Order: sequence, then structure tokens, then C-alpha cells
Amino acid sequence: MLEPIEGDLTRLLQELVRADTVAIPPDGNENAGQAVLEEFLRAHGVECESYDTGFLAESDHPCRRLDRNYAGRRNLIARLPGAGSGRRLLFNGHMDTVPPGRDPWTDGPWSGAIRGGRLYGRGSFDMKGGLAAQFGVACALRKAGVRLGGDVLCESVVDEEWGGGGGTLAGRLRGDTADACVIPEGTQLVVALATRGGVVVDLVCEAGDPTAYFSTDEVVSPAIPVGRLRGWVDEWVERRRQIPRGEAYASFPDPAPVQVLAVEANTTARELPYSVPLTAAVRMYFQFLPYEEPAEVVEEVRRSLDRFCADDPFFRVYPLKWKPAFDPPLKGHELAPDHPWSRCFIECATESLGRRPEVTAAPYPCDAFLAHREFGIPTLLFGPCGGGAHNADEYVELRSVFDTAASLLTSALVWCG
Repeated sequence: MLEPIEGDLTRLLQELVRADTVAIPPDGNENAGQAVLEEFLRAHGVECESYDTGFLAESDHPCRRLDRNYAGRRNLIARLPGAGSGRRLLFNGHMDTVPPGRDPWTDGPWSGAIRGGRLYGRGSFDMKGGLAAQFGVACALRKAGVRLGGDVLCESVVDEEWGGGGGTLAGRLRGDTADACVIPEGTQLVVALATRGGVVVDLVCEAGDPTAYFSTDEVVSPAIPVGRLRGWVDEWVERRRQIPRGEAYASFPDPAPVQVLAVEANTTARELPYSVPLTAAVRMYFQFLPYEEPAEVVEEVRRSLDRFCADDPFFRVYPLKWKPAFDPPLKGHELAPDHPWSRCFIECATESLGRRPEVTAAPYPCDAFLAHREFGIPTLLFGPCGGGAHNADEYVELRSVFDTAASLLTSALVWCG
């Protein structure tokens, strides 16, 4: 069913990668990719609907981001109605990407270049390869004239990156629901039954006095004292490695990572005069296991930071400010291995791939908890192979995109009846 459209799916993926769909909070540019996808679907006889997510501004759901602009940013959904005798299945993927970054690309971030079976470009792995695979299922079903017992819904959503979740939340609040969900994020053809939660926070110290520079007064700088945070960070790295791992993350050597994403105090750019920095910041990334309540862990971390500041002579005077990049934190999720949807999908992927896929947990947060925990839709992840996500020369392996589509299609045929 998929072979006749493999060439079309490759061209779709190239066009999606060539469309700049970068989102930088509070805004996003996803509509360029949604237009490409809508044109492709209609050319293949698949009816779809594009809708504005601006109605989120009126929602009081606790997962809505108050610092995001949604008006004008459009989700896209294709619905293949079933005969009413089977279960419904949702394929959920995000159209937004992170920016290209500062490091040079071999072919440029929007090239869609194909070399050695890999397609390169920003978003190819995260996650336009998965989008092409899931919408390939809808096209294959339509082309073959197959009507399943239950509905198949394929959606491309906005605002997943940067801890967003707005597009997935909009779809659920709108009433697009199902009895099971697959998110085809890049998993290396591994079935991920769990995801982590997470929060990114900036620890900022404002201590400098610009009038003291070129004077006889003491020049106060936070640049050196902020280095003393290293001991506090190392303590938390070790503490989080010792927490109970649960079943999903039992084999992970670092089950709930604590990472430093950035350290900032001035820059070495030529246009910046030699000067003592007035502020310094450390960007931290804390991840949480599915059973944890992130708010409780965050509160424990904040109390620990307050004690650190109280014990340090510099930070006692110039305390660190806690500035989360998004709030509330993302939650994790976990689907039981013996759940009917878990068993169904693993069996279908085994049939499709000709081997039993590895079953594990994802090493990152995503929108899965929204469908699974907030709206009760059993959710797992399964997607193509690739690398370089959020970095230069990101790529996806084309063969794995087709393998993903085949496993998704098989699961739809079985689950929906």
C-alpha cells in the first residue's frame, strides 16, 4: 500500500524541510509548512482542515502557556472516518522547529539535500520525517480505498518546541480525540512507552554597577562568583542519579539528568567593549521521571538554591533570581507494557519490520503527557532514525521514514479494525 507513494513522501519531506517553520517564543512560523502539507494531502484525495489555535487565549487549562501568541498559528488535521465499528487512532506530530543555530551547515539548514540515504535539514529528524510518515498512512489508505472500522486522525500541530504544547492542547480542547495515540518523534525505530518531564530555568545574578568602571571604587562582578554554582550543580547531578528509577528508566545510567545548557557573562564579540559584566546567568535543565510531580521537585531545588545563596558571602548580598523559560514544567508519562495498545503496536511493528523492536523509554520530554495524562489517551512514541536534532547537519534516514510509515499503517489496520 505504501510502495506506490514512497517517491511522493520523499518529495513531501524535502518540501517540508525547505519550508522555514522556526518557532521562537512567543511566536511561530508553522503556517508555511502547514500549507505545503495541505496542498500535498488534497492532491492525494485526503480531506483536511486547517484551524487557528488563537482560541487558546480564552482557555483556563493549567497547561496553557500564558507567554505564547497563538492567534494566526494554524493546526492541520486529516480525518479518515471509519465505519463506526472500531477504535479510533490519532497520529500526532509537530510542524515547528528550533532555529538553525550558529554552527555552519554543510548544505544549509533548508536544503533538503539527500546523500547516502539521508535527507538533511532543520527539522528533518525533529520531526518532519515523522510527519511525512504519519500522513503517508492517510494517503495510502485513501489510495487503496480502504475504510477501517474506526476513525484515523492525523494532525500536525504548532508550538511543541521550547516546552510549548499549545498545538496538541488545542487539538484536544477542540474535541479531536481517540482511543490511542502515536507520536512519531525520532526514536530510531524504538518503541518508547514513556517520556520524561522537564523544565529549563535561568539562574541570574545582577550585581554590577556601571558607574564604578573607570573609577576608584571597587568594581563588583558576578562572573567569578557564579562559577561557585558548579559545586551546587554537581551535588544535584548526583542526587538525581540516585532517585528510584521506576520500570521505564531502570536501565538508564542517568535517569533524570541535570544539565547546564549555557553560562553567560558578557561575550567575546568584537563589537563589545572591554568591560566588567553587570550580570551573569546559568541556564539549567532539570528532567523528571514519569512518576514525579515536577512542581514538588522544583520546590525542593529552589529551597536548596536559597540555602546555597544564604551560605555564600557574595550571593547573600546579590541573590540569584529564578527565571523559568516556561511554566508550569512539562510532565512525563508512562504507558504500561501490557496495555492493549502497547501490545497491539509492538506486535504490528514486529510484523512490519520483520523483527521485534526494542521497547524502552524516550530520553526527552515531548507532548505525550498532554494526550496521555491530561486527556486519557494511551500514548507511545515510534519514529524514524536520524541524528543532529537541535544541531547543525540534522538528518533523517529515508528508509526509516518508510519503515515508520509501514508500522503506523499496520497498527491502524489492526487497531481500528
